[in-house]
This record gives sequence, structure tokens and C-alpha cells, in this order.
Amino acid sequence: MAKILIVMGSAKDLDFAKQIEKVAKNFGVQCELRIASAHKTPDKVIKIIKENEEKEIVYITIAGKSNALSGFIDANTTKPVIAAPPYSDKFGGVDIFSSLRMPSGVAPMVVLGAEQAALSAVKILALESKSLQEKILKYQEAYKKDIEKEDKKING
Repeated sequence: MAKILIVMGSAKDLDFAKQIEKVAKNFGVQCELRIASAHKTPDKVIKIIKENEEKEIVYITIAGKSNALSGFIDANTTKPVIAAPPYSDKFGGVDIFSSLRMPSGVAPMVVLGAEQAALSAVKILALESKSLQEKILKYQEAYKKDIEKEDKKING
């Protein structure tokens, strides 16, 4: 069964990971949450990658400050990696650059926001799933209907 594997750099990222998981579960997509640091526990990160290389998964990495996690995982897997760095007021958002600037041969996608990270992962998994494609269409349609309702409220 296809799933999203969320790897956090530390337990501080758990609330953000739970937001991603909630959206994914609304689509019926299972998430696995793990904590491992490219800086502090690189062997553990490699072990997680090796355990999952034969599975149908999309990684979502959550790491701020100096985001080595996203690039490290991407460089060691053939699976898609979505970097979802949590916003930090402490650094005025500048720490996002560690997620955007990657060396050649390394290409994690960067998506800000929990809902958007989950939706991106679900869309990747939907490439092989007609039922996920249908759920995405319903999700998008609900947003369109909300916009129409808002427009009617202000324009009668």
C-alpha cells in the first residue's frame, strides 16, 4: 500500500507533521512518522531509506535551520522527496534558503504549508491510483464551491 513517510529532524516538528498527516488521512493515505537527523544520526536516516526503498512511498521531510535532511534523503533514494520546512519567526524565514539551495544531482521539491505538502504527496501517489485522483477532484471542487459561495455573499 502506498504511503507518505514523514521524516522530522526533531520532535519539535511533530505538530507540523501531525497537520500533514491529518490532510493525508482525509484522502485515505497512510502516513508513517519518524524522527532522524542528517546531522546527528545520518546512519539512522540511511537505515530508514533502505527499509523503504522497495515500497511505494513519497517522503516529506520537515527540517528547519540548516536543512540537510531533505537533500540527504533525496541523494540516497529514488523516491520523491518533498521538503516542507516549518516557518520560523526566529530567523525571519531566512532559514528556508537551506531547503531551496541544493547541490547538483539533488532535487527535493520545496512546498511550504502542511496542507500543500500533503496534497503534493497525495498527487504524486495518485499517478498510480484512480481512486486518489477522484478524491483530489472532489477536494478541489469543494474549494471552488467555497469561492462561489463567498462571491455570492458579497454580490447577492
